[in-house]
Amino acid sequence: MSPLVFTLKLTPLEFGVPCSTEAPNAAGRERQNVSPTETTDAAKIDAAKTETTNKDIKREISVEIPAAEVARETEVQIQRYQKSARLPGFRAGHVPASIIKQRFGDGLKNDVVEALIPKYFRRETEKLGLIPVSQPRVTDLHIHDGEPLTFKASFEVLPEIQVEGYKDLRADKPEIAVADAEVEEALTSLREQHATFTTVEGRTLAEGDFAQASMDGKPKDGKDVEDAKANPVHMDDVLIEIGGKNTVPEFSQNLTGAASGEERTFDVSYPEDISDKRLAGKTFVYTVKVNGIKQKSLPELNDEFAKELGEFTSLDAVRKQIRENMEAEKRHNSEHAAKDKLVAELVKRNDFEVPESLVDRQIDLRLERGLRALAAQGMKMEDLKKMDLPRLRAGQRDQAVHDVKSSLLLERVADLEKIGVSDEEMNRELEALAKQSKQTSEAVRARLTEDGGLDRIRNRIRSEKTLEFLYHQSA
Repeated sequence: MSPLVFTLKLTPLEFGVPCSTEAPNAAGRERQNVSPTETTDAAKIDAAKTETTNKDIKREISVEIPAAEVARETEVQIQRYQKSARLPGFRAGHVPASIIKQRFGDGLKNDVVEALIPKYFRRETEKLGLIPVSQPRVTDLHIHDGEPLTFKASFEVLPEIQVEGYKDLRADKPEIAVADAEVEEALTSLREQHATFTTVEGRTLAEGDFAQASMDGKPKDGKDVEDAKANPVHMDDVLIEIGGKNTVPEFSQNLTGAASGEERTFDVSYPEDISDKRLAGKTFVYTVKVNGIKQKSLPELNDEFAKELGEFTSLDAVRKQIRENMEAEKRHNSEHAAKDKLVAELVKRNDFEVPESLVDRQIDLRLERGLRALAAQGMKMEDLKKMDLPRLRAGQRDQAVHDVKSSLLLERVADLEKIGVSDEEMNRELEALAKQSKQTSEAVRARLTEDGGLDRIRNRIRSEKTLEFLYHQSA
């Protein structure tokens, strides 16, 4: 019989830094020194053994399910078939067992296998103190009338991690300072956000003006026609600053001197390294219609402007708030970078093999997030489908391995340092989620309890606290 992979509800793991990890404590992952031929009366397994195909993470067990148990399950499945079978010459629910076996033999055996193997596999792994993190691959499956059902199952488990050197980690903690020039630059940005635009009449566009325009663009080369159909460049109402530092020079050159209502057509050649891949390395033909001419006015930097920004009484109060916000942001970014370095060093000091199933799961998670982000940015479904997923998966592998290792190491440090999550901390997180989703905290808790989300949240908080512990003890 060909290898079979059946689905079990495994302990979910989601990796990252900080991570969301629902892995069991290391102390409970695997019981050592178990006899490979030890029997389990409670599970009614006559003989089972475990073979170590890789010392740390790979296991294979052989299981024998008693013939009497197979016969009982077969009878259960026959009765199920009898209730639904519709065969000529027999009343519904009265098809003899012998006919069921003859007519539905293969399907009957498959149903018995699907009912018994997951249950006995789980019992045997629990007896041996093994916690699978991959779906089991079943081989050497034998099922015959009147005989025990036997099979082998290979799977991965979490490695035993003896984390070392985490108390010796040291993090850079630079002084946080905000220059006056940075504050003034932020004030300039605020002025730009509160700029007003007035219509200018009786003259043409000049440097410093803004063209209120609509435009269409298409590739000039015939070979790019299909690209133009898939990704047309069209804008109905856009402000183009003539001579602006962020304005493509060809737009400023060709629109200077244009009057309101005038339409101009011109070419724009884009470099290969432009961020918009629709335009990179191509020459586009643009038709731009000037619908109006605008001038920008900036508010004066004074106390009146400060009052318009919120609960400020003076411009100095605005500067003070800007400085505090920038200091907080710099401090956050500095701590984040330092924590990344701490985790990278922790992984470097503790090398161990990780289960491929966890790496694959993390790659899936990273790709899912990336594709969702691309879709949110406007990438079309047909373009997403054209992406080379095998290449993308290969490109995510190294980071996925790092994510899994760092999460398992943080979990182990949390075990050693007895870092936990209180009910109060969980309640605060649930209240924040409830406020964000505009639901009651009870509704959020019920939904997360049903899909396993509570444990993910608890373990994410635990990982964040562990990372915070490493950061502060590294001083």
